[in-house]
Amino acid sequence: MKGYVKKLRNKPIDLTALMIHLCSFLLIVILVYSGLDKLISWDESRNAFHNQTFPDELAEVLAYAVPIVELLIASLLLFSVTRWWGFLSSILLLTVFTTYVGLIWVGAFPRVPCNCAGIMESLGWAEHFWMNLGLIGLAVWGLRHREALRKCEIHGE
Repeated sequence: MKGYVKKLRNKPIDLTALMIHLCSFLLIVILVYSGLDKLISWDESRNAFHNQTFPDELAEVLAYAVPIVELLIASLLLFSVTRWWGFLSSILLLTVFTTYVGLIWVGAFPRVPCNCAGIMESLGWAEHFWMNLGLIGLAVWGLRHREALRKCEIHGE
């Protein structure tokens, strides 16, 4: 009980925990929305993957893998014991997406493919790029502070 009361008095840890939950929540919303949109609009999504600059075999694998991975990462972010992995996975996935969007934005591909989910289709490539960078920033912040918060919990601070 004494440690619990001490934690309640420690405002920075409470604020940090709240911010970690907020970062997790925002990433979960984006990932679940994007993953479910791909699954709900399966035919359209699958066709969009085949419209990418990838070989057909890779496009077929990605059509299945991307929405599943997005939903798995969202589920990792739900629980404090797996949240670190969720943040790390978010960073990796969003970095791949951001790199791809950046390459499209600068005209590295002969045609402009798109496989964006719902509302995000209305974004231009620049907006999509900056939004993804912001989400990466949230995930990096969450990853760094999740580890700091975990160390405080372990040491009873």
